[in-house]
Amino acid sequence: MAASTNLPWVEKYRPKKLDDLIAHGDIIATIRRFMEEDRLPHLLLYGPPGTGKTSTILACARQLYSEKQFTSMVLELNASDDRGIGVVRGQILNFASTQSIFSSGFKLVILDEADAMTNDAQNALRRIIERYTEKTRFCLVCNYLTNIIPALQSRCTRFRFGPLAPDQMVSRLEYVIGQESIRMAEDGLPAVMTLAAGDMRKSLNILQSTSLAFDVVSEDNVYTCVGHPLRVDIVNIVTWMLNEPFSTAYRNIMELKTLKGLALQDILLEIHAYVHRIDFPQNVRIHLLSKMADIEHQLASGTSEQLQLSSLLGAFQVSRDLVAAAAT
Repeated sequence: MAASTNLPWVEKYRPKKLDDLIAHGDIIATIRRFMEEDRLPHLLLYGPPGTGKTSTILACARQLYSEKQFTSMVLELNASDDRGIGVVRGQILNFASTQSIFSSGFKLVILDEADAMTNDAQNALRRIIERYTEKTRFCLVCNYLTNIIPALQSRCTRFRFGPLAPDQMVSRLEYVIGQESIRMAEDGLPAVMTLAAGDMRKSLNILQSTSLAFDVVSEDNVYTCVGHPLRVDIVNIVTWMLNEPFSTAYRNIMELKTLKGLALQDILLEIHAYVHRIDFPQNVRIHLLSKMADIEHQLASGTSEQLQLSSLLGAFQVSRDLVAAAAT
């Protein structure tokens, strides 16, 4: 019992059965039918992180095999393992080619983060899948389908796992809140789901971190815990950029960034959403969004945050002048 209490909540509350999964009902129903009819194909599960791909295939494996069979019938490799061509030709080939004496049925190879495999390893895997289909099933799990070679894609039945909807996440989060006896403010849970953006793993990590750092999980505490700008901070930043002189606005924003440890990338994302809610003339909105897209690209290229903050300020001050000119 003590060991389980020290587990991260992501693992502690990972679904153990297919019935425990909270989303993607159509996909789960299809896979369940494959298993019931003993016609499980090779699978390729892809989509954003934290959407239930690994949990789904592990729940399937637990349903297919007993606890005793699990270790001998399932080979699970993830991103922490070396999965170059050597592992494919060695560990995976040995597992797929040997027949279990005491267990009937097919074996299951789960390759998590399969998009991190080299092209040579994927090409070697293609041949192994062909040769041992009769007694081994392969399940590839990845975030980016484009990183899987077409030859592997064509040998698998593909399922896309989309981000989870808030109404799907809320029931599971409320269950965890009840189990862990967390004190929640009214705005705490919506803040967790907003920051998670459909990623169940991220929502549980945010919830656990905030509950450990603060007595109450509230919106302000959630945003503070993850270092994300508060709504009031974004309102203040936009107000300064639109109303204060350039030097004053720059100084105020730099002081806020330093005080709260905010990243310009996070500020930019929140300002982007906020700009869509301001009643700007169309040409001004287009100008701002175009400039912000350029700034985000330059930030991703590794340029100075101070330089890009000046550029962002300049874009808003030009927009202010455009609005003033249109009003006269």
